Amino acid sequence: MKLENKTEKVVEIPHFLNRMFRYALFSFLLIVFSVGIGVLGYHFIGGLNDIDSFHMACMILTGMGPTAEMQTNAGKLFSSFYALYSGVAFLSITAVFFAPIVHRVLHILQVEKEAD
Repeated sequence: MKLENKTEKVVEIPHFLNRMFRYALFSFLLIVFSVGIGVLGYHFIGGLNDIDSFHMACMILTGMGPTAEMQTNAGKLFSSFYALYSGVAFLSITAVFFAPIVHRVLHILQVEKEAD
Protein backbone atom coordinates (compact mmCIF):
# COMPACT_ATOMS: atom_id res chain seq x y z
CA MET A 1 0.00 0.00 0.00
CA LYS A 2 1.40 3.36 -0.98
CA LEU A 3 1.66 6.43 1.16
CA GLU A 4 -0.46 9.47 0.32
CA ASN A 5 1.25 12.28 -1.56
CA LYS A 6 1.13 15.98 -0.79
CA THR A 7 -1.98 16.59 -2.91
CA GLU A 8 -4.03 14.04 -0.95
CA LYS A 9 -5.69 14.47 2.45
CA VAL A 10 -4.07 13.14 5.60
CA VAL A 11 -5.37 9.61 6.25
CA GLU A 12 -7.75 8.91 9.11
CA ILE A 13 -6.41 7.66 12.45
CA PRO A 14 -7.55 4.01 12.04
CA HIS A 15 -5.76 3.80 8.68
CA PHE A 16 -2.67 5.41 10.22
CA LEU A 17 -2.70 2.95 13.16
CA ASN A 18 -3.00 0.05 10.73
CA ARG A 19 0.01 1.41 8.84
CA MET A 20 1.94 1.80 12.11
CA PHE A 21 1.14 -1.79 13.04
CA ARG A 22 2.44 -3.07 9.68
CA TYR A 23 5.65 -1.05 9.92
CA ALA A 24 6.16 -2.11 13.55
CA LEU A 25 5.62 -5.75 12.61
CA PHE A 26 8.13 -5.47 9.76
CA SER A 27 10.62 -3.80 12.13
CA PHE A 28 10.12 -6.58 14.67
CA LEU A 29 10.75 -9.22 12.00
CA LEU A 30 13.95 -7.43 10.98
CA ILE A 31 15.08 -7.44 14.62
CA VAL A 32 14.29 -11.16 14.97
CA PHE A 33 16.21 -11.88 11.75
CA SER A 34 19.19 -9.78 12.87
CA VAL A 35 19.33 -11.31 16.35
CA GLY A 36 18.97 -14.76 14.77
CA ILE A 37 22.03 -14.17 12.59
CA GLY A 38 23.97 -13.11 15.67
CA VAL A 39 22.83 -16.02 17.82
CA LEU A 40 23.72 -18.58 15.16
CA GLY A 41 27.07 -16.96 14.44
CA TYR A 42 28.12 -16.56 18.06
CA HIS A 43 26.98 -20.09 18.85
CA PHE A 44 28.53 -21.96 15.92
CA ILE A 45 31.45 -19.70 15.00
CA GLY A 46 32.20 -18.05 18.35
CA GLY A 47 31.62 -21.16 20.45
CA LEU A 48 29.28 -19.50 22.97
CA ASN A 49 26.34 -21.31 24.58
CA ASP A 50 22.76 -20.41 23.61
CA ILE A 51 22.08 -17.81 26.30
CA ASP A 52 25.47 -16.13 25.91
CA SER A 53 25.00 -16.07 22.12
CA PHE A 54 21.61 -14.39 22.49
CA HIS A 55 22.95 -11.91 25.04
CA MET A 56 25.96 -11.04 22.88
CA ALA A 57 23.82 -10.64 19.73
CA CYS A 58 21.38 -8.33 21.51
CA MET A 59 24.13 -6.24 23.04
CA ILE A 60 25.96 -5.82 19.74
CA LEU A 61 22.77 -5.11 17.77
CA THR A 62 21.76 -2.30 20.12
CA GLY A 63 25.24 -0.81 20.19
CA MET A 64 25.99 -1.63 23.82
CA GLY A 65 29.17 -3.56 23.01
CA PRO A 66 30.47 -7.08 23.41
CA THR A 67 30.08 -9.06 26.61
CA ALA A 68 32.34 -12.01 25.76
CA GLU A 69 35.73 -12.19 24.14
CA MET A 70 36.09 -14.26 21.02
CA GLN A 71 38.90 -16.81 21.29
CA THR A 72 39.29 -17.86 17.65
CA ASN A 73 40.11 -15.86 14.54
CA ALA A 74 36.85 -16.99 12.94
CA GLY A 75 34.93 -15.79 15.98
CA LYS A 76 36.70 -12.44 15.90
CA LEU A 77 35.98 -12.02 12.20
CA PHE A 78 32.31 -12.90 12.66
CA SER A 79 32.05 -10.54 15.60
CA SER A 80 33.62 -7.73 13.57
CA PHE A 81 31.35 -8.19 10.56
CA TYR A 82 28.27 -8.65 12.74
CA ALA A 83 29.09 -5.39 14.52
CA LEU A 84 29.34 -3.58 11.17
CA TYR A 85 26.06 -5.11 10.02
CA SER A 86 24.41 -4.27 13.35
CA GLY A 87 25.33 -0.60 13.12
CA VAL A 88 23.58 -0.27 9.78
CA ALA A 89 20.70 -2.59 10.71
CA PHE A 90 19.85 -0.77 13.94
CA LEU A 91 19.65 2.62 12.22
CA SER A 92 17.69 1.17 9.30
CA ILE A 93 15.20 -0.64 11.52
CA THR A 94 14.69 2.53 13.55
CA ALA A 95 14.05 4.47 10.33
CA VAL A 96 11.52 1.87 9.14
CA PHE A 97 9.69 2.00 12.48
CA PHE A 98 9.44 5.81 12.59
CA ALA A 99 8.79 6.35 8.85
CA PRO A 100 4.96 6.50 9.12
CA ILE A 101 5.15 8.98 12.01
CA VAL A 102 7.62 11.26 10.24
CA HIS A 103 5.61 11.02 7.02
CA ARG A 104 2.39 11.94 8.81
CA VAL A 105 3.93 14.93 10.59
CA LEU A 106 5.51 16.24 7.39
CA HIS A 107 2.28 15.63 5.48
CA ILE A 108 0.24 17.53 8.08
CA LEU A 109 2.69 20.43 7.94
CA GLN A 110 2.52 20.46 4.14
CA VAL A 111 -1.30 20.40 4.15
CA GLU A 112 -1.44 23.24 6.69
CA LYS A 113 1.03 25.24 4.59
CA GLU A 114 -1.09 24.71 1.47
CA ALA A 115 -4.23 25.80 3.38
CA ASP A 116 -2.67 29.15 4.37
